[in-house]
Amino acid sequence: MKLKEIEGIKFTDGGVCAAKGFRANGIQCGLAHSGASVTKKKNDLALIYADTECTAAAVYTTNKVKGAPILVTKEHLKNGKARAVIVNSVNANTCNADGVEKAKKMCDLAAAELGISPDDVIVASTGVIGQVLPIEPIANGMKELAEGLTYDGNTRAVEAIMTTDTMPKEIAVQFEVGGKTCTMGGMLKGSGMIHPNMATTLTFITTDAGISSELLQRALSDIVKVTLNRASVDGDTSTNDMVCVMASGTAGNKTVAHEDGDFEIFENALYAIMMNLARMMARDGEGATKLIECVVGGADTEKIAETVAKSVITSSLLKAAMFGEDANWGRILCAVGYADAEFDINNVDVRISSEKGSVEVCRNGAGVEFSEEKAKEILGEDEICIIINIGNGGHSAAAWGCDLTYDYVKINGDYRS
Repeated sequence: MKLKEIEGIKFTDGGVCAAKGFRANGIQCGLAHSGASVTKKKNDLALIYADTECTAAAVYTTNKVKGAPILVTKEHLKNGKARAVIVNSVNANTCNADGVEKAKKMCDLAAAELGISPDDVIVASTGVIGQVLPIEPIANGMKELAEGLTYDGNTRAVEAIMTTDTMPKEIAVQFEVGGKTCTMGGMLKGSGMIHPNMATTLTFITTDAGISSELLQRALSDIVKVTLNRASVDGDTSTNDMVCVMASGTAGNKTVAHEDGDFEIFENALYAIMMNLARMMARDGEGATKLIECVVGGADTEKIAETVAKSVITSSLLKAAMFGEDANWGRILCAVGYADAEFDINNVDVRISSEKGSVEVCRNGAGVEFSEEKAKEILGEDEICIIINIGNGGHSAAAWGCDLTYDYVKINGDYRS
């Protein structure tokens, strides 16, 4: 899928290894589902390691049920410092009596191989909830994992965090701070159990820019709200959601310590990373065939625009219509109408667009004549944009989702097998 560009930000390669001084690796340690054939087993254990100590920040799931790794990572990041990430797929290590013990053990194992403190390790897990995490495969694979760390190991690492994902999701950008070229890279897993308020994802971001831990946390908390929190696949918020950032400062810029122009540039780079990862995640929603972007303008506040955009992309009826390539604009207006926001429905205009063109389907809250054939051609593309204007206000917002297909039920009907 196409990446959306942000002014002043350049795309580059390398994912979480793009920034100076970051290595990564991923291996198959034996956690893969027992039903998978030997030849098809994928990597299931990943490690990201910084050559120097980093400032670090994270945002976590809002689900009351939280995976054990979340609890351990929260404790480790109280000082705003980290140096490594250890993460497994297949098993979420959630709702287990020994979950915290296992999560701490993963940190101990990684720290011992890397020669660092366990408190400097971020730990994460994703996969099936409620099954005991076997620690033996992780312990047996840790030496190989650490010894295999390379400055181009990002592809092995991103494979290891995938569950029902059908494609790896990684990105890297370059930007200028204080006359120094800085780099930021990220990788994400996410395909199902995705809904706003920390959409279900494990996201790991690295940068060689220097920034204080306080401002790093502020930037991350700000950008989550307008990226991952505006993506939805199926209305379910997971137990293991986490996005974390490690900043090493090895680019040599003056440490960003104030909310000035340099901080704004840093936030723009973080937005470019997380917005594009959110789009990738929505496009790769379980069973999905289309990315749906909803852009709402003319709102009196950004919150109103966001609420309406989220309402549209989370509508099951609208999502099904997009799968059927049916320009059933009434479903769009219905979702607009039940959004918990104040605006005049008689001022609402709706347009659908893609690379095949654009067609207006609703004006001033009522339908207009349009070519069904042209609309179907537009909806036949794999990236659809629904453009909604709700008035004369000066605020707008975008949200991202996907269509609802037969395959979503198939995937989730036998997820544990």
